[in-house]
Amino acid sequence: MNTTIPHSGIAAVDRYIVDGYASVPGMSSHFAAAITCGLMRIQTAAGVTGPVVEVGAFEGRFLIALAKSLAPGEIVLGIDLFDWPNPEVEGRCIANCARHGVLEEARIIWKTDSRKLTPEALLAKLGGRRPRLQHIDGEHSREALSNDLELATAVMSDAGLIVLDDMLHPGYPTLMVAVHAYLERHAEMCVLAIIDRETIVAATKFVLCRKEWFKRYEDALLADYKDNVWPLGADFEPHWCLVLSLDTRLAAIT
Repeated sequence: MNTTIPHSGIAAVDRYIVDGYASVPGMSSHFAAAITCGLMRIQTAAGVTGPVVEVGAFEGRFLIALAKSLAPGEIVLGIDLFDWPNPEVEGRCIANCARHGVLEEARIIWKTDSRKLTPEALLAKLGGRRPRLQHIDGEHSREALSNDLELATAVMSDAGLIVLDDMLHPGYPTLMVAVHAYLERHAEMCVLAIIDRETIVAATKFVLCRKEWFKRYEDALLADYKDNVWPLGADFEPHWCLVLSLDTRLAAIT
């Protein structure tokens, strides 16, 4: 089993993952941050630009990694109710961003309820620019995830990616129901890759994209993260997608 976290390929991100990531409270894994930010590097190399959005910023752990992956002139928008575990969490998020070098002009921290946002309001907050990547880690209910997915799809750029947190988590089994229902509603979308869990807490993420971008992103992931590809992949009926993991072993037959 390979337990080495792969590089995102962005020096500032990789330094943060090694030296600062664990110091910011949160539950997203080092592995997921490296792969997600690696996807942003792949986007930048392909000429894909735009802001980045996170729903469920909490204290900023994953948001900071996303911010360090931005191209010049881009911004990251962190959305959260900032009411758990106490109202001071918003100030801690802002302080963590500042402590890890995320400049004010590169970030917007927005205390709001994503379930009540319209696409028009979100795009207005982004200055009319469509996001190239959105990380959804909001309320873990079927209804909330469905709402966040519809919002993300309405505003995303043509080459945009949607990253879903806590998929296949035993504590939130209905989230998968929401994802499959969404895929049935949106024939233009598909699962690009599954980013495997590190622990039961640092759980699996799904990466979604439009079907016309699937092959281009898949080829880039295969080239950059071949050592982290689980050989069997995932069957999403009718298509297969990559499973990226620290543990690429096949089950032993005994």
